[in-house]
Formats: sequence, structure tokens, C-alpha cells
Amino acid sequence: MSSFAIRSILVDGVLLGARRRSPALGLAAICLGFLMITLDATIVNLALGPIVSDLGGSLAAAQWIVNGYTLAFASLLLTAGALADRVGARAGFAIGLGVFALGSAVCAVAVSLPMLIASRVLQGLGAAWLMPCSLALIGHTFPGPLERRRALAIWGGASGIGLASGPVLGGVLTSAIGWRAIFLVNVPVAAVAGLLLLRHVQETRRHRHPLDVAGQLLAIAALSLLTAGFIVAGEKGWGTGPSLALLGAGVLSAIAFAAAERIATHPMVDPALFRARTFSVSVTIGLIFNLCLYGGLFCLAVDLHETHGLNALSTGLAMLPMTLVTGAVAFLSGRAVSRFGEWPVMLAGLTAGVMAAVLVALNATYGAVWVLIASSVPLGATALVMPAMTAVVIGAAPGHRIGLASGVLNAARQTGGAFGVALLGALLAAGGDEVSLHLAFAVIAGAYATGVVLALVGRMHSTTSKPTQLQIVEV
Repeated sequence: MSSFAIRSILVDGVLLGARRRSPALGLAAICLGFLMITLDATIVNLALGPIVSDLGGSLAAAQWIVNGYTLAFASLLLTAGALADRVGARAGFAIGLGVFALGSAVCAVAVSLPMLIASRVLQGLGAAWLMPCSLALIGHTFPGPLERRRALAIWGGASGIGLASGPVLGGVLTSAIGWRAIFLVNVPVAAVAGLLLLRHVQETRRHRHPLDVAGQLLAIAALSLLTAGFIVAGEKGWGTGPSLALLGAGVLSAIAFAAAERIATHPMVDPALFRARTFSVSVTIGLIFNLCLYGGLFCLAVDLHETHGLNALSTGLAMLPMTLVTGAVAFLSGRAVSRFGEWPVMLAGLTAGVMAAVLVALNATYGAVWVLIASSVPLGATALVMPAMTAVVIGAAPGHRIGLASGVLNAARQTGGAFGVALLGALLAAGGDEVSLHLAFAVIAGAYATGVVLALVGRMHSTTSKPTQLQIVEV
């Protein structure tokens, strides 16, 4: 057999020939997929009005275009993370890309509001696969601490840009082309990401853990009920029957899930993960981070439109300075983490969040719009938090459970995001009929301050405790 033939054998199901895998292009594939799912979390916000005008229905019903995506995304993250460890992270990522592209295409041709909402749920299912698989692939492709930190910084930059630029891109595309363009743009991006994935990303080792069926069902029930409860509470009020029923059922399901995992022979979420203090602290910070991020972006967009009278395009452009800062800080965070470590960088990002939220609370609503825009710009510095937080979680999990560990982190983040939109959205009009950012951003400042305290605890524990098995990554 010739040397060319030997080099042309199938490796992980991909014909490489004489080509070599490029880690940089592999990372590009991972980041493209991750960019899509973070972008779609916020890109729809400014297009709801035009969608209702085109498809009919009420604006309240149209909120489920956003909520349906969040609900499916959050409720299936743990299940997708556990399944990714069984089928391989690259296969799971490819599944996610296909499902997300299909959902996007159907969204773009939707002829009714129910059809669009159902398609958004399909997008959320694809996103639930993509999120944990992206982190597992980074952990596998970049095993060294330094290169992993750099990869996570780029990955975090894609996330920060996606979340913050969603309103900007949504406003531009809706005004220039139409609302269907915000979904259709995902299809070619998913195709490019898929080609790069198959050519340049190696499959992870498959681990045939016995399926914890009871744990899977209880996790889906708990996450979906809690997320739905937060969404309904934001729409109908926290004291209404449906809100209390959903939240109560969600809490009971979460308690049952925790009890089931303690007695299961092969638990989906190993309770030993949470015995690593750095892991549990980072997951809690993740919940707080998304509560502030999703809720803050939602409140800013509503205030700019309702109070300052900006249209979709102008609202998106008003948030552009914060978006640019978010992207720049996220991409620089890798160098910062390499020089100072994860916990100091996380502390810097959370402290910036406290200061920025205080600025917005003091200067919001009744001043000139440029004052509000300038006050919101420092919020971009919170992009330091996500890559550092994610690196801590990956480092605290055993290599064969990175997919699940990232699923736990991101389930907490998505649940926090739904809670943030519901809670802070309700606080927008807490003082009367007029929208006001004062109380909402005062709560955001308090939440970020809580994150600062938790990060200090995590930093103290990481410098005083001996390494455990859970802190060793076996990729």
C-alpha cells in the first residue's frame, strides 16, 4: 500500500487524504455554531412588532417566539450534555447544527404565529446540543492549559458578540430586508460550520454510561417548569395561579431530581461534581451572570424604544457601542486569564458589572439618550466573566464528563436568563405605568455584587485546597 493510500484512510469517519486538521479552523467551526445560538437568543427582540404585523396575533403571544426558544434550550441542556458523552461531542455538534439549521429554515418560511413558535422550539433543541458539545470539543482539541485558555477566550468572544449584537443585527436586517432574514442567515452559517467541523475537528472518545432515565425525565421537567414559570410570571405576575403552579411544580421536580441522583447507581449528574467548591461556585455565578445579561439587555431595549421613542434600527445602533466593547473585551480576556488567572479576571468582570449597573440606575430613563448609551458601555467589560468561569468549570470536571459539566453550567445560565427577563422585566414598570430602569438596574448591581462575593470565596478555596480528582482533566 502506498504512503498516499495510508495517509488517505478514514479517520473518525472523515477522509483526510494528505490534508492535516487545523485547530484554528476547527475552533472557527465551533465558534460559528456557538455564535448562532447566542445571537438567536436576542436577535428576535426588535422584530416582534413586524412579525405580528405580518403573521397576525397579539404582541403578548408573540413573546413566545422568544420564550419558546429559551424554554426548549434550557430544559434539554442536561439531557443533550449527557447524550453527547455517549455519542461523541463532534457527532452531537453535527446533530445540533442540522436541527438548528432546519428550525431556522422553517422559521424563515413560517406562515402563521404557531408555526413560527414551533420552529423556534426546534431551534432551541438544536441549541441544546450545540452548547455542551462546543465546550467538550474545545476541551478535547486544546488539552494544554494555555492553549485552552486562548480558545475559550475566542469562544467567549463569539458568545459576547452574539448576545450583545443580536439587537443590532436584528434591527438592521428587519429594517433593510425583513424579519425573515434574521432566521434565514443561519442556514449558510450552519453549512460552513458543518464543513469545517468534519474536516478539522476530531471526534471525542465515546463513553457508554448507562442511561439514567429517571434523572433525564426529572431534569427536563424541572428545567422546563421553572423556565416556563419565570416566563409566565413576567407576563401575568408573580402571584397568579399559573405562575405559582409552574414554579411550585418546578421546585418539587428539582428536589425529586436531586434525590434521585443521590440514590442512582449511574446518575446523570454525579453529585461528586458539586463537592468541588470551584465547580458549584462557578455554576452559581453562571446563573447570576445570565440573569443580569439577558435581563439587562431586555430592559435596555424596552426603555430605548418605549421611553426614548427609538425604532428597531435606532435601538440596535444605540446598543452598538456596548456591543463593540463586549467583543473587544471578550477577545482580550484570554491574555488576561493567562497573566492573572481565572478568578481575578472573573472578579474584574463582575466588579465592572456592579459599577456599570449603578451608572445606568443613576442616569437612566429621564436623562438624554446619549447619557444612557454612555452609561451602558461599561457593561461590555462583563465579557471577562464568561471565558474565565467556563475554564474553571472545565478544569473542575473529569475529561469524560466535560459535556455533562458544561450542560450543568449552561442549564444554570439559561434558567438564570429566563429568570432575569421575567424578574427585571416586571420591575421596569414597578413604579407605575411609565417604564423606568432605576429599580431593575439597582437589582442588577446587587446581583453582580453577590457574584463578586462568590468569586472571592471561589478564589480563596482554589488557593487553599488540594487538587482533587475532579480538578484533573483527562482528555
